[in-house]
Amino acid sequence: MTSTFLTFDARVSAVGKSDFLNSLRNIRRGVEREALRINPNGRLALTPHPSALGSALTHERITTDFSESLLEFITPPESQRKKTIEQLRDLHKFTLNNMGDEWLWPMSMPCFVEDHNEIPLAWYGDSNVGKMKRVYRLGLKNRYGSMMQAIAGVHFNFSLPDEFWQKWATLHGKAHSTEQVSADYFAMIRNYRRFCWLIPYLFGASPALCSSFLTGKSPELPFEKLGKGTVYLPYATSLRMSDLGYTNADQSSLQICYNHLDNYVTLLRKAMETESSRFKQFPAGEGGNWQQLSHNILQIENELYSPVRPKQPTRSMEKPSDALARRGVSYIEVRALDVNPFSEVGIAQSQMDFLDVFMLTCLLIPSGKLSPDELQLTNDNIATTVLYGRKPNIELVRPGQTVTLKNWALELVEYFAEAAKVLDAAYATSDYSASVQLEKDKIIDPELTLSGKLMANMLSENRDNGAVGLELAEQYSTKLRENAYLHDDETVFKQMASDSARAQNEVEAKDTKSFDTFISDYFSEPPAKKNA
Repeated sequence: MTSTFLTFDARVSAVGKSDFLNSLRNIRRGVEREALRINPNGRLALTPHPSALGSALTHERITTDFSESLLEFITPPESQRKKTIEQLRDLHKFTLNNMGDEWLWPMSMPCFVEDHNEIPLAWYGDSNVGKMKRVYRLGLKNRYGSMMQAIAGVHFNFSLPDEFWQKWATLHGKAHSTEQVSADYFAMIRNYRRFCWLIPYLFGASPALCSSFLTGKSPELPFEKLGKGTVYLPYATSLRMSDLGYTNADQSSLQICYNHLDNYVTLLRKAMETESSRFKQFPAGEGGNWQQLSHNILQIENELYSPVRPKQPTRSMEKPSDALARRGVSYIEVRALDVNPFSEVGIAQSQMDFLDVFMLTCLLIPSGKLSPDELQLTNDNIATTVLYGRKPNIELVRPGQTVTLKNWALELVEYFAEAAKVLDAAYATSDYSASVQLEKDKIIDPELTLSGKLMANMLSENRDNGAVGLELAEQYSTKLRENAYLHDDETVFKQMASDSARAQNEVEAKDTKSFDTFISDYFSEPPAKKNA
């Protein structure tokens, strides 16, 4: 078949027809929301993961991230638009009902932490896989520090159904295949990288942080002080995504390629096999001393800090790169979202609607290959936006020209509006167009952004971010506990907890190898071939 080039307008016209609209109703989305457990005094809860929630190793919906104190809520892929947010509310209600008098911290940057060393590493039991997860986290602590790993975020998972991809391939004169679907997802990712700066501008909600976060650090940023112990940058949107947050200097040399799946996988594997002089100081099993999983740039693929990831669900003990090599891209994980402090579950329905529009637009706009120079520009634009995004006339750079953030964003709104009309038609709603208008208002007036609203709240009364966070945590705890269950109730969640505990026991009972042998076997397994 001959490949056909289509413009944005031609693609919009095509997907606006009934057969495409029917397939768009099966977009699947999910959310992973992280949240620190805190005490009512605003300090980190140092208690173990509540046993009533089940096993953090094997529970599919409620687990932990870096710390015992850092919960992660996971919703399954759903095609019903509003089901995900409702499932999140159910998960939060059950959790709050089973964690005593503790609350959930409603912000991305951590609450007051007196001693970084008091942040308890997550515990996953005595199985080899449980120990591996813990050693990986110990490696993160040694490499980057515990405070960085206590930062919470929200991940939005997005996938288009196979019937859409079949029609999309036909539209472009191509044969439908796993390889073609992966190539089109990568085209989407390239445009996502180009436009990703807009997400922290709109949804960044960490312009300020508790000064305890900076203990032992010497940031070269012009922080201003607020209240008793808050520091902030006047125009910042997401300090979580700045160099204060998730950073790995060694990763900057990787130049991860988003032009082809094969290259992406190859570079990921190379990072897992390339020794880092910086991390060589920490033992990786020598003499039975496990302070990290390896001395390499990445211990495992999950250590790659990126605002987006192509994903394929993994099977038992399967590496993410092998899953991609074998079965291609299944969905996209958007990782640039701060916890929304104005939502009791960390994300609002209007945000999810806009992200549907954003991701579809990234596919509809023709997407050329990303050169290393342009990829660096995408990183630079994010760095500018997270620190100075609300500054009047702040400029970003695209190949060959500078442009104000506002003007570029308003250009993109024109594309978003067309994609929103398509989704409105597919779902018989006006919510998608409304979500675009809501975000357009924030582009015109930066004070309407999440970071702008949060700073206005604090500055108006010289309030610490900790005081604001604590007030919201109490308010949300009360509200969520009073909510009625909409999908899964107490009985279902208790059964999930019981099943997960039983599953962990089974995993532990099946272990026959020493931990050293288990890790050696895991890393020595030959890389998977395509469709193996």
